[in-house]
Amino acid sequence: MTSSWRVSVDPTRCIGSGICTGAAPDHFVLVDSLSCPRKELIEPADPVIDAAESCPMEAIRVSDAASDRRIAPEM
Repeated sequence: MTSSWRVSVDPTRCIGSGICTGAAPDHFVLVDSLSCPRKELIEPADPVIDAAESCPMEAIRVSDAASDRRIAPEM
């Protein structure tokens, strides 16, 4: 059984580069020039990891919804 992931974007860190929307367009959208997850809780998806790892400001956080264990970006 796979756990859900929680996706969040820190608006104080986001610079609106759009890398996340390019890497995972089904999961991120730019609103007022800042990234926003389309849904907070998602099924595990590799493009979301790619987006978090590619964010130049490390504004995206992906964690296990049940345990809050950080999945990406790696520390």
